[in-house]
Amino acid sequence: MVEEIFANLGKHFQANKVAHKQVFYFSVDEVKKTVTLSPERVQVENGKTVEEADCVCKTSADFFLKIWQEGYRPGMGDFLSGKIKSNNPFALQAFLAAFSKED
Repeated sequence: MVEEIFANLGKHFQANKVAHKQVFYFSVDEVKKTVTLSPERVQVENGKTVEEADCVCKTSADFFLKIWQEGYRPGMGDFLSGKIKSNNPFALQAFLAAFSKED
């Protein structure tokens, strides 16, 4: 299911919701993806294809699906408990907005 979500990101991308190019690296259980967003497009690549991503996100498939499909938004407790890890939680909000998943 997580692979399907990444495979279909292009269908849900909202042009001009992103102000500038940003690179995201997702590690969702065994699924590893690099996603590049720009104002015009989204590009998804398998694995880690950049030395340093603007935003790294590590979580479980269950938690990722809860966020993507159920609209759950992680709070401070989720980050502190390690359910989700990121070097840039605010960028994750921008990522969701690029696919009309914002609150």
